[in-house]
Amino acid sequence: MIPTIPLLETLEITLTSTGVAELAFNRPKRYNALSPLAYRDWLAAIQWAAQCDDVKVVILTGRGKYYTSGQELQVPDLSPAGIESAKQRRHVTKFKFLLLMGIIVVGNAIGFGVTTLALCDIVYSVPGATFNTPFMKLAFCAEGCSSFLFPRIMGVSKANEMLLMGRTFTAEELVQCGFISRLLPVDNFHEQVLNIAEESAKFSIDALKVSKKLIRDVDRQQLLKINEIEMEKLTERMKSKDSIDKIMKFVEDAKLRKVTKSEQNKASKI
Repeated sequence: MIPTIPLLETLEITLTSTGVAELAFNRPKRYNALSPLAYRDWLAAIQWAAQCDDVKVVILTGRGKYYTSGQELQVPDLSPAGIESAKQRRHVTKFKFLLLMGIIVVGNAIGFGVTTLALCDIVYSVPGATFNTPFMKLAFCAEGCSSFLFPRIMGVSKANEMLLMGRTFTAEELVQCGFISRLLPVDNFHEQVLNIAEESAKFSIDALKVSKKLIRDVDRQQLLKINEIEMEKLTERMKSKDSIDKIMKFVEDAKLRKVTKSEQNKASKI
């Protein structure tokens, strides 16, 4: 029986006959920014993959130049609906631990798109991709378990450069510190990753489950607790005046850049 694959507005799901599921953010014109709907779609896709018996390996990726540019910034919605939407974001990282084997495939990534990497099993990237967490610039705080996982993986100094200083890292740098497994050539990048996933899907699914449980269970409860604390603090930060002021400025600057670009395009056609 062929499993029913959810049809989602912001995320595309494909499933091979061998059990490789690809979950791809599909908002390339918006750099795969995570809108409230995108968060809901992501959660739905992850829950489906976790519960579908035909899925052995999961690939997380994004269409276009970006894996995801992180949360789509807008003035915080403090209404009941807005608060509920924020709660939904907390559940996404929780359900990531249910994936049998998660391979993440990235181009450029920002914010939650970067913290996602540390939560996955294996990370591949194209050469030259960049990674940035501009949390301090927006008066946010660390999230996605990055306060715990980044120092463990990258070392304290590099983690602080990324989380506290907002320095942009290249894929090559993240390979050197073990954050990314390896780089694959741009040519046929997608096909190369699919081939790797297909080979993994041939392994014993029970052996994969047992091994992943051994690897993840050591930290599972601690990570879930850290994630909950981080999201509570992030919610507080996003309600703060300094954060709202910085988000407002970011949104206004983005609108101005869009208008300027539109006017430049019109002028070039004259």
